[in-house]
Amino acid sequence: MTQSAVIAGFAMLTLAFVFALARLLLGPHAPDRVLALDTLYVNTVALLILLGVHLDSSLYFEAALLIALVGFVSTVALSKFLLRGDLFE
Repeated sequence: MTQSAVIAGFAMLTLAFVFALARLLLGPHAPDRVLALDTLYVNTVALLILLGVHLDSSLYFEAALLIALVGFVSTVALSKFLLRGDLFE
């Protein structure tokens, strides 16, 4: 039962990756692309957590935490750049 749930999770995350990547490449405006990039970070974190559960390894949880931190900081920086045109005041 658990194995089929993990496979279904991987399939759903793959589909989410495809949709977010399409929005990143084809997004009509810059905020759409920033949101798609943020979604890709969240999907990557979810994929690493699912992989950590599947392989029973805590290393993937630590990698997911690092990617989440970098993703948050980069989303804030890109949003600030889009709003003001500069990163530092």
